[in-house]
Amino acid sequence: MVFTKLPSGVRDILPRECRALAKIREHLARKFTAYGFEPVESATLEYFDTYSRIRNAVPEERMFKLSDKDGKLLVLRPDATLSISRIAATKLEVPKARLSYFTQKFDLQEAGGISSREILQAGVECLGEEGAFADAQTIAFAIECLKETGLKDFVVEVGHVGYFKGILEECGLSEKDVETVRAHVNAKDGLSAQRVLERAGVSHDALNAVLALPALFGGAEIFGRAEHLTSSRSARAAIARLREIHGLLARMGYEKYVCYDLGTVRRLGYYSGVIFAGLVREMGAPVMSGGRYDGLADDFGKHVPAVGFAMGLKRILIALERQGNLPEELPPDAVIACEEGAEDVGCRAAAEMTAAGKRAILLSEYGAAALTGCEAKEKFLATKEGLKKL
Repeated sequence: MVFTKLPSGVRDILPRECRALAKIREHLARKFTAYGFEPVESATLEYFDTYSRIRNAVPEERMFKLSDKDGKLLVLRPDATLSISRIAATKLEVPKARLSYFTQKFDLQEAGGISSREILQAGVECLGEEGAFADAQTIAFAIECLKETGLKDFVVEVGHVGYFKGILEECGLSEKDVETVRAHVNAKDGLSAQRVLERAGVSHDALNAVLALPALFGGAEIFGRAEHLTSSRSARAAIARLREIHGLLARMGYEKYVCYDLGTVRRLGYYSGVIFAGLVREMGAPVMSGGRYDGLADDFGKHVPAVGFAMGLKRILIALERQGNLPEELPPDAVIACEEGAEDVGCRAAAEMTAAGKRAILLSEYGAAALTGCEAKEKFLATKEGLKKL
């Protein structure tokens, strides 16, 4: 039986989309280089244990698994940032590095729509960099990269996992309950979060603070409200860091692109500080996400503070199409047809044009009639006497 359909969560990318993706990659690659980021490529195949036996383990059900010839279990790269963290801890000798990448990660659980099992990403990692300025600089660069893709009317939501951690640190919750509450808060499901907290017997103040998280969204005015909800030192330290980041972004001219959201709480073990995501109206999921993950390289034997972000290139492509901003499809500069016996004339003409940086198509059909219906800036017929412009 011949299978013509693809598995769920993957799709072919046809020429028009490939051209658009190539243009986006070209623009981003120039941007990465201009800002001092060095390219890196992590291996597509890694050992299962690399991701299953670390503190920030990837859930087994999310990994594509296969066996090596010696029977050891391998996986397709499930997380680009963890791969870079492994490289930083085991192979980089310098204390600081700025790395960029274009890569794919593979997620067995994603099933289609705007989600995908085969996720094409572009991203950067600032390794060995700490402090509010490094955070603000990375957010500013993420904004510049989103602009570079051609996206319009996007916003970058900024939060901090330390605020949520601080609120819950004195509640005595188990790790399982903390993760359950985090998931409910992230899904804006206050009722379910309340049930878990009440069952755990947390204080009235802590309960109110957690339930107020979804409303802590907007501009810098939310910082004061957030501070009044808790006396936790670490939660207030998180707000202080956000104030500092906001001041830096405002002075750098990026304030109009940013809002703040303390009700979006991502994986607490993975992220250690600021988190952020790029959103556009046309999509129901972020087109970019990032944050500070100072503890990821620790899993591989070395402490390397880090902040970075990844952009979902297929999601950006969808958003551009819905915004009507896909890169323009330009016709070739020239199309050349040949008369029989003048193939050498046509080949030389095409070679000269492409050497000059033009896009030239040499047709395989003979005669001027072959040019009918062809779109090009110029059309030529190669004859034994030479090249004729039509």
